[in-house]
Amino acid sequence: MNGAPAPGCDFIEVIDDALPAASCAAILARLRGSDALRPGRVGAGVFPDLKHSRDLALAGRPDWADVEASLNQAVFAGLLAYLRRYPQALLAPLMLQAPGADGQPRRLEAAQLAAMDDAALAPLVQACLRPGAINLQWYADGEGGYPYWHCELYPRDPGAETLHRHLLWTLYLNEGFTAGETEFLFQQRRVVPRSGRLLIAPAAFTHTHRGNRPVGGDKVIATSWILFQRAEQLFAR
Repeated sequence: MNGAPAPGCDFIEVIDDALPAASCAAILARLRGSDALRPGRVGAGVFPDLKHSRDLALAGRPDWADVEASLNQAVFAGLLAYLRRYPQALLAPLMLQAPGADGQPRRLEAAQLAAMDDAALAPLVQACLRPGAINLQWYADGEGGYPYWHCELYPRDPGAETLHRHLLWTLYLNEGFTAGETEFLFQQRRVVPRSGRLLIAPAAFTHTHRGNRPVGGDKVIATSWILFQRAEQLFAR
């Protein structure tokens, strides 16, 4: 591998069995019994015409910390595979360096990063990127969905957290319904939900997308982002 994506690639990666089906079912059962589900929000608030769901944010919930950890672990494994396929996702914005044979820093090449094993790549990724807050989302049969064409990158807050989003991810927790795909506008691609299937894609407008309405059953997903570390950590002396 020379670190160059194949011609015609769309930068949308789908990884099956990222989370075991039994784990997905266990999360679904816990969510079904939870009284903490709330109307789903978009950046500006609750607008059911844009997004119609019931959501549970996992951040700051000790009783869901095990689920949060297992989801982050599954996504991190998928992220390493994504970065080996698209090493420019790290190298293009950050121009990373690593010690050469003589101990002097050398700029990393794409093929070098793509060839790294987990022991070498994982700490590099953790130094550059961080997980976002995970949201569990329940879309009801025939009425739930996120029909608004949107991306994940926008200037929402003074701290610019939403502008640090680099990649989006969705992990589908169930199947057994039709439609309900994640649809990408410019790539003209629909990703079909399957239990344990992980979707990773860029967060910017190039990957504008929507969540289609499920038919014949409810759809449940976990979703979040991979963010850059903040500048004060990335560039600290």
